[in-house]
Amino acid sequence: MITNIYWLNKTNLKIKFMLKYLRTFNYLMAYSETKIVIGGLAHVPVLIFITNFIKGKFGIKTEETKDTIVKEEPVKIIELKNTVAKEGKAETLKELSNKLDNIEQKADEVYEKVKKKKKDKKKKKKNN
Repeated sequence: MITNIYWLNKTNLKIKFMLKYLRTFNYLMAYSETKIVIGGLAHVPVLIFITNFIKGKFGIKTEETKDTIVKEEPVKIIELKNTVAKEGKAETLKELSNKLDNIEQKADEVYEKVKKKKKDKKKKKKNN
């Protein structure tokens, strides 16, 4: 239930006054809707240019990256049928596998050395 009658009377008076006041004016549109829409659309490229100009002045510039394409040669798959490899081929396979093992060991050693050097540099920086 509405208890504030004074408020209702006051708003009704305001509405009545506005209706009387607005009736005295003859509303003539200065521009048609189409002119307003065309004018708004004409300003869109100008606004886009301004925003791009501001982005260009204050934006972060990135470096261009070049993509390198590496062509891989197809892998040849050799299937051995029920034949026995010659002894010479077996010896060369053993030598190659031994060399690969040695290379892997050296690579692990180098990796460990590099790791130690990085730790030492970090310790020196912390001590200084």
